[in-house]
Amino acid sequence: MEDGGADLHLELTATRGRGDLVRALHESIRSGRLAAGTRLPSSRSLARDLGIARNTVADAYGQLVAEGWLTARQGSGTVVANRAAVPPSPVVSLPEARSFRYDLTPGSPDVATFPRTEWLAAARKALTAAPNEAFGLGDPRGRIELRRVLADYLARARGVRADPERILICSGYVQALSLLSEAIKTLGGTTIAVEEFGYGLHRDVIRARGLDVVAVPVDELGAQTTGLTGQGVLLTPAHQMPTGVPLAPERRTAAVEWARESGAVLIEDDYDGEFRYDRQAVGALQALDPERVVYTGTASKSLAPGLRLAWMVLPQRLIEPVVAAKRTADFQTATLEQLVLAEFIASGHYDRHVRRSRLHYRRRRDRLVELLAVRAPTVEVAGISAGLHVLLDVPGDAEDMVARAARQGLGLATLTTYHFNPTPATRQAVIVGYGTPPDHAYPGALDLLCQVLGV
Repeated sequence: MEDGGADLHLELTATRGRGDLVRALHESIRSGRLAAGTRLPSSRSLARDLGIARNTVADAYGQLVAEGWLTARQGSGTVVANRAAVPPSPVVSLPEARSFRYDLTPGSPDVATFPRTEWLAAARKALTAAPNEAFGLGDPRGRIELRRVLADYLARARGVRADPERILICSGYVQALSLLSEAIKTLGGTTIAVEEFGYGLHRDVIRARGLDVVAVPVDELGAQTTGLTGQGVLLTPAHQMPTGVPLAPERRTAAVEWARESGAVLIEDDYDGEFRYDRQAVGALQALDPERVVYTGTASKSLAPGLRLAWMVLPQRLIEPVVAAKRTADFQTATLEQLVLAEFIASGHYDRHVRRSRLHYRRRRDRLVELLAVRAPTVEVAGISAGLHVLLDVPGDAEDMVARAARQGLGLATLTTYHFNPTPATRQAVIVGYGTPPDHAYPGALDLLCQVLGV
């Protein structure tokens, strides 16, 4: 070229605009084709060669100078910058979740049963009926349409004493627990007690809000209610996670009486209350005292965890601090999903789906228990009357058994994984989740389970 700049050999698309030129230069520099120190043609020369306006080239050069890809010096023209002096930040790779050929880890439903057709119909109806203002920012508690139908459903299905004004919609249960922890701290709380068996993530969430976490012992009657401490207690009274026992009636009463006397709040995690098989449904603890119990529920087990929808029914004194925490967390949960779920429940689709799912999981539970009775008659099976998992008391070391299963492509979990502070004396049990595998994989998963058990 007449000004001594390099022949760039750039390929532009038909638009031939500034963005197109910036992209082409970016690619040439990143690939190393244009090395550091390479002098570029003048804007006039490159514009003539490419058949574009000079201002387009000048603007592209200016953008790349501002971004640090080029440098421009008076009398030296425009050159490719030496970016080696500023090395790129290292890419931090997060560990990928372990995947198994057969997944019997607890905590997830069979997502293949998600009611796509009914959900799509509800989405169409909800979108058609939604007012324009529904797609703006609204009440941090959530859409009133969903709060109203949830109040009716929870009262009918779980015995919850719910007022739509006291319901807050969350982006999943983890957020619900985080907001409650923040609210308890705002009101002067320092400690939340949790059942000694439970999700480690839940303990992490509470600690992340600056609160201490203490353990509540669990036995065959559920959480022990003598010696409770803290300004909040997290319980799974309908189906203790993961031991599977319901909280005994006398302990339900004792827990509520303690909360009244101490001024603390009970957090009821009703994570899979819809799924019971051999016993009457255990009503919500919240019904005993709505001013001392926060009821929390989620769509993760009944529909799919990917929806990230959960709800809380709050005591009056917690509404303001929880709403304040929600406002600073994400202001409100996604509107569209709320409107669709509201229509899904109102149209009766949710009730029908829960009934189908209950039958589906009961059949899976029955198949598991029947197979173990034949092929592993010495293995004791516990926690079978509700939920999506069972406990197997196994001889030997449960950790070794789970590790052996993993090497063969079978996902299981041990009871110690869920313990607040496991010791060698912790019960040696394996948790088998029968919700996760799709139907076609379930027989193979059960067969491999029996092989791992040594039968």
